[in-house]
Amino acid sequence: MNHPIEPGSGNRSSYLSFMLAGEEYAVGLLRVREIIEYRPVTRVPGMPVAVQGVINLRGSVVPVVDLAVKFGLSPRPITRWSCFVIVEVALDGQQTVLGLLCDTVREVLELGPDDIEPPPAFGTRVRLEFLRGMGRHGDAFILLLDLDRVLSLEELLRLTTAADEAPASVLAPAPSASQPESPGHG
Repeated sequence: MNHPIEPGSGNRSSYLSFMLAGEEYAVGLLRVREIIEYRPVTRVPGMPVAVQGVINLRGSVVPVVDLAVKFGLSPRPITRWSCFVIVEVALDGQQTVLGLLCDTVREVLELGPDDIEPPPAFGTRVRLEFLRGMGRHGDAFILLLDLDRVLSLEELLRLTTAADEAPASVLAPAPSASQPESPGHG
């Protein structure tokens, strides 16, 4: 059976799109292992605020990252459409499985080089180095995430360090050297 071949179809890539706080994002489909429905997350002390905790996925411990919180947005309520997109990323040179908390999964997109624009210099909630580009889909643009940068070990450690430093500065006693000593009563 003959199938018509679109011009340039060999260069097209598949992406999974999902919603976070009213914005549509997408990741390369080859990085997605599965999509699972939301389930309770076990909190782990000392994790960065964007790492919600871990889930048990068929006996494996899978860390869950809330990308919206990582991008500086407030946590959203869990709905019946909330889910985890299970992805593979390279952490410190090793393939690691992580879950991304999403408000809802949208669709699988096929984008060619002509459908992808460079990210804008301003106007997105996401740091530019986290974006591969903007995918043109119909009349809208979808933010294409670079998972290895968004979820890099350096980035996750930076979040952990920032979370660790804040409480330490709050709990550290203020130096009293600037206070004059009161004379003793004798």
